[in-house]
Amino acid sequence: MNTATKSKHIGRNISRIRELRGMKQEALAIAIGISQQSISNIEGSEIVDEEKLQKIAEVLGVSAEAIKNFSDEAVFNIIGNTVNNHDNASMNANIQYQPTFNPLDKVVELYERLVLAEKEKVEYLEKLLKGK
Repeated sequence: MNTATKSKHIGRNISRIRELRGMKQEALAIAIGISQQSISNIEGSEIVDEEKLQKIAEVLGVSAEAIKNFSDEAVFNIIGNTVNNHDNASMNANIQYQPTFNPLDKVVELYERLVLAEKEKVEYLEKLLKGK
């Protein structure tokens, strides 16, 4: 069966997009005000009513059309075209680690915690000396 004649399974598309977003069924259910079992039933359905589809699309951060037209092949094509993999050297050169935090902020945070710990030690030792 080729993809041109294959009907769209809206529930499966919802499931795939939810998983790509890193969201569990329970979180989606809470966000739209239904049970987790209802989400499971929706994801097993080939057709989903428009009102529920709109709510789900809003929570997932996509349009209802995006859910209807979702394709695993398109996702893999996008991923495949994003990384230029002519050879390992160029692949490693194209992949750069971008932390989600500022490393300098983490160093400052660590330094501040160390300074605070030292101050607490000094206060403790001063209390011990006064006690003698």
